[in-house]
Amino acid sequence: MFNRVNKLLIELPNLEYGDANAAAAVQELLGGKFGEMSTLNNYMYQSFNFREKTKLKPFYDLVASITAEEFGHVELVSNTINLLQKNTSFNGDPNVTPLQNAKEKRNTYHFIANAQTSLAGDSMGNPWRGDYVFSSGNLVLDLLHNFFLECGARTHKMRVYEMTDHPTAREMIGYLLVRGGTHILAYAKAMEMATGVDVTKMLPIPNLDNRAFDQAKKYEDLGYGNVLFTWNNVGDYKDIKQIWKGTNPTSGAQLIVKEGSPKGYDIPNLDSLPEEFAPGIGPEEYKAIAKRLMENM
Repeated sequence: MFNRVNKLLIELPNLEYGDANAAAAVQELLGGKFGEMSTLNNYMYQSFNFREKTKLKPFYDLVASITAEEFGHVELVSNTINLLQKNTSFNGDPNVTPLQNAKEKRNTYHFIANAQTSLAGDSMGNPWRGDYVFSSGNLVLDLLHNFFLECGARTHKMRVYEMTDHPTAREMIGYLLVRGGTHILAYAKAMEMATGVDVTKMLPIPNLDNRAFDQAKKYEDLGYGNVLFTWNNVGDYKDIKQIWKGTNPTSGAQLIVKEGSPKGYDIPNLDSLPEEFAPGIGPEEYKAIAKRLMENM
């Protein structure tokens, strides 16, 4: 089971302006082949399908706990895309063409289908695909795949970072560069435990330290790259400590396992968009809904 917390992993800058074309690019980090939907579903199905959970519990605990964090990553990227759409249209009579700016944007589907919010797809409008999931049943092969997947995701984050200077996008990417790097190291250490091969000597991939990115540097300085959470408060996944131990090969800092999850930050509220008929509930409807909710209490 999963326990949902109504918080975001970090505080996102909530500016008065967006960038719909940046939102289209950030979609790759959500629904692309190396996006957060892929990392989530790869690890989720591997954790569901894991064989010999008892004998190989530290490895199961690692994949299962990172799965839980990936839910938060999907949520974070989705909220970033939503904020990047802010004030990219205007309210007005349908005859004055209030969505006229959408014609000039890279992803008109954002405006037509989802009322200027995130899509389960990539930067070119292709839907996310279930065959992006790799769950072979072979532990070392799955760990190797996960290591490669996180390295690919890291590369894409760096490239999208260089495509937009919007503060909301860069804040999210900076944070995920650090957390993705943590997961790369985690899978490298797991492969070393399973095979005896020191995969950490290959890091970082690409060969560029996170501190080269301003928004990532502050999270590195705060130690975010050295911590794995169990995302569980009753000790179910504590055996990741058998893998996540020693020091970070990049910084030399001690690796730490923390029970539970980080405190989180408020999720931005999305205002109504009358030009998109969203949420389609006006003042009179609110009153009627409130009256019905209060009945028989």
